[in-house]
Amino acid sequence: MTEAALVPKSAEGGDSALVVLDGVNKWFGDLHVLQNINLTISRGEVAVVIGPSGGGKSTFCRTINRLEPIDQGEIRLDGKPLPAEGKGLARLRADVGMVFQAFNLFAHKTVLQNVTLGPIKVRGKREQDASERAQQLLDRVGVADQAHKYPAQLSGGQQQRVAIARALAMEPKVMLFDEPTSALDPEMIKEVLDVMVDLAKGGMTMVVVTHEMGFARTAANRVLFMADGQIVEEATPNEFFTNPKSDRAKDFLGKILKH
Repeated sequence: MTEAALVPKSAEGGDSALVVLDGVNKWFGDLHVLQNINLTISRGEVAVVIGPSGGGKSTFCRTINRLEPIDQGEIRLDGKPLPAEGKGLARLRADVGMVFQAFNLFAHKTVLQNVTLGPIKVRGKREQDASERAQQLLDRVGVADQAHKYPAQLSGGQQQRVAIARALAMEPKVMLFDEPTSALDPEMIKEVLDVMVDLAKGGMTMVVVTHEMGFARTAANRVLFMADGQIVEEATPNEFFTNPKSDRAKDFLGKILKH
């Protein structure tokens, strides 16, 4: 299966702006966790979000599929405002793949069943078609031989790759990754990042919150540096890592790149 085959047809042609955040604000009580976020993510772009803990990165990521509702502003996906609830929200979630720190697989279902459930129940695909597609994707992420096992029988790295296959099976317009390797042992991180790099090369639109600076350097089109609820700086990976503009980014990189 080619990398291009992983890219949904919705990513081809049309307006280049796929995800637009316009004046987005979010509070948790008195804490202003997202402060006037204005951002456009284009089709096929890989935007990597980095920054200190507590800076709003995960909240930002989770607003794009409305797992976190916003208090002010607007978010548009493919030209349409995010619906607040109901069937419209369910359709939106089907168009936005999400991979979390925790793998969130159904423990009582096999790997294959985990990957086919959404396409059958939400997309209305026939079971045979969904199974064939699932096998292709499991092969693509390197766990095809685990299809009939249960999640508990897999390593953490294998489970996360299944979670990626499950998200891809919905043929999303954009993939969100919220610290996808932070719960993994060091030797498992590379196998997950390798899958993500392949997706990036294949043209998948991706928003990735991560502490993996190597991934940010090699796979990102744009690095977004977030701190204190704001996008403090955005640049190409080369610009950001060699010549950060803000004192906040310089301080952050100085701390993490020394080790």
